[in-house]
Amino acid sequence: MRWPDLPPLNSLLPFEATVRHTSMTRAAEELHVTHGAVSRQIQNLEKSLGVTLFERGTRALRPTPQARRLAAAVRDALDQVDTAAREVARRERGGPLALSCEPTLLMRWLIPRLPDLASQVPGLTVHLSAGGGPVSFDRDPVDVALRRDDFPVPADVCRSPLFLERIGPVCSPDLAERLRDGHGFAGGGEGEEDEVADPGGAGVAAAGVTGVTILHASTRPGAWADWQRLTRRRVEPDGEQTFEHFYLALQAAVAGVGMAIGPYALVHDDLVRGQLVAPFGLVEDGTGYHLLSPQPPERDERIAALLAWLRAQATGL
Repeated sequence: MRWPDLPPLNSLLPFEATVRHTSMTRAAEELHVTHGAVSRQIQNLEKSLGVTLFERGTRALRPTPQARRLAAAVRDALDQVDTAAREVARRERGGPLALSCEPTLLMRWLIPRLPDLASQVPGLTVHLSAGGGPVSFDRDPVDVALRRDDFPVPADVCRSPLFLERIGPVCSPDLAERLRDGHGFAGGGEGEEDEVADPGGAGVAAAGVTGVTILHASTRPGAWADWQRLTRRRVEPDGEQTFEHFYLALQAAVAGVGMAIGPYALVHDDLVRGQLVAPFGLVEDGTGYHLLSPQPPERDERIAALLAWLRAQATGL
């Protein structure tokens, strides 16, 4: 053995945690072991070194100066081991990256752009799965998740912002023309703009929506109410229809069934192709999309590459 004077290595973790917390109980909680296990390891370490490392009072546990010096050295050594392990793991990671993405965003925005990902980042293989809401990287078989920040994100999860959410009513060009001719868009009120610029290229003198079927999605039932709150426009529909998923509601809008609330990322391609128009434009709703990961993206070159590509794709949103 090259290091004959090393103390028992299995005692160093509980020792360092005890010094840091000045408590065997909290050290045990951090390491997920019993108080007795920590106490035995501290005793083994003191016996090995031939010194007392803690002044034990009735309610306090005070590390000696020698204990603090040793704990600092152990902490530095552990930091070096941790850094080296991450470097090795980063170099060895070459397998597929498991990405969970909200279903409609996956179908309408991400999948159509995968050929560009293969072209721009040829060494990256991504396995896709549909999922929404909170994600547990300890439990779920995913490496990263693309989510809208409409739920609390744990403090230990890294959030890398991608783009802001913008929403507005969308419909087929034919329906927009029929509604315009039939005055299905309510006229502008006093003090309101006569025309609203919109990414769909269908500016409409309007203050609200009337005479049209509005389309809802069960997965985001408050979308119309959110838009009304943000714009203070009225909605007086002729009818309403609810679909199980946002994707279905947007497909119904493309088909001319009615008017749906379209988040920009989900309708961007349809607006560009002219399959949908946004008569009232789009407004920010205060949320945004993020790439969630269990560690900073720069620690995994696969995640860093995916994030850079996603941000490049999001520049037009």
